[in-house]
Amino acid sequence: MTKVLQQPLKPILRINFPGQDRLGRGKMELLEHIRETGSISAAGRAMDMSYRRAWLLISELNHMFQEPVVESQRGGQNGGGAALTPFGEELLRRFRGMEDSVRAAIASDLEWLEANRNPGDAVAEPQAES
Repeated sequence: MTKVLQQPLKPILRINFPGQDRLGRGKMELLEHIRETGSISAAGRAMDMSYRRAWLLISELNHMFQEPVVESQRGGQNGGGAALTPFGEELLRRFRGMEDSVRAAIASDLEWLEANRNPGDAVAEPQAES
């Protein structure tokens, strides 16, 4: 028997800069993985993206601001690596804070939406194999 789960509604913050630049949850997740792994390639793998795609996203971030978000070091005796700059840490902290603020600001509206949404808006839970 398949159980039906109704996933909670989730607001998603994305900030559009003039031109094509955008700041959103994907880039923030990539920054979190870089902080955890110390590597752009490992961060990309954790998100199932190529090194090239991860590197391009980091390059975009580094060009969006007056200060770099991520610093990378080429390979050497201990191999290469990457780390968030102090500005990158602050950017990540502030973005996550903005997400929290948005959720708090619209909490009662989300509750109203949840109470009034169609019960058919559900996802089937995968069945465990016997």
